[in-house]
Amino acid sequence: MKKMLALFMAFTFTGVAMAAPAAKTASQAKPQAKAEFIIIESEDYEAGKEDPLLTRGIAQFLEATSSVTHVPVSKAAADPKLANLDYSFLPLYLVKKTKAFRKKMEQPLQQGYVQENDDFIILAHQTNQGVYNNKEAKPGVMELFVMSQCPFGVRAEEFIIKAKKDGTFPKDKTVRVRYIVDYLADRGFSSLHGSGEWEENVRQLLIAKYYPEKFWKYLEIRNKDYRSSRWDKAMEAAGINPNKIMKKFDTEGMELLKAEAQYIKDYGISASPTLVWEGKVQMGLNTASQIPGFEFFNASAPGTPEAPAGSC
Repeated sequence: MKKMLALFMAFTFTGVAMAAPAAKTASQAKPQAKAEFIIIESEDYEAGKEDPLLTRGIAQFLEATSSVTHVPVSKAAADPKLANLDYSFLPLYLVKKTKAFRKKMEQPLQQGYVQENDDFIILAHQTNQGVYNNKEAKPGVMELFVMSQCPFGVRAEEFIIKAKKDGTFPKDKTVRVRYIVDYLADRGFSSLHGSGEWEENVRQLLIAKYYPEKFWKYLEIRNKDYRSSRWDKAMEAAGINPNKIMKKFDTEGMELLKAEAQYIKDYGISASPTLVWEGKVQMGLNTASQIPGFEFFNASAPGTPEAPAGSC
């Protein structure tokens, strides 16, 4: 899904950059088709409503102008044409299907990035923020989804580490690190940065379970050289017994990572870092900084961790 989102956004920014010269030749351009959007939205969370930038990007991808109808999810469920759609993540974008739009979307449809029915092209889970409509609420819990060897995920952890050291982390809220990993029974685990990453995931899961009071200290030390093979030195420096962790690696550790892979699959998250607030609201760092107690996620505030080098 993230590939399509990036493509739509690229069209949006291209359109903005070309807006001025395009205006000079508008009279010469042929009229654009109209893309009829239905956006099914959350009634409880602002994050589950339309992303205008995404709407513009999709319209430009379709080489069309947009006409948008906003539909609350409860009303959509009562509409026979909309009732059988998947409302697990909101907003849900629908575009009324025409032959021309179907042709434009042929490759994304074949690749499974978007879906279709008789009436609509369906663009699910395309926004950077949104609401998990069918997930159980987890009051006061912020979940941070990362790849343990992704520089951007590591930077997000650094915000938390700094807040804990500064005494600005909220006492009435908790944060849990979740690990982005894939698992297939016939192939085992896979992670973007290779086996070293999912193996580090296992170690961190075990540390979080058996040494919870030392977990963030370990990350503070480990993240200074998070791709080093000397994770045992980081454990020792944090006061953790590496032997105790490794005795459980191939048994309990593997089971913990399998459960993590299923959790990631259930949420459909692939970008590091991603935050989910109270089990319901998906967001990025700057949006999370608007939640009382999590102001330290503000990437533009003085003294925040530097943007990482490298890619993820």
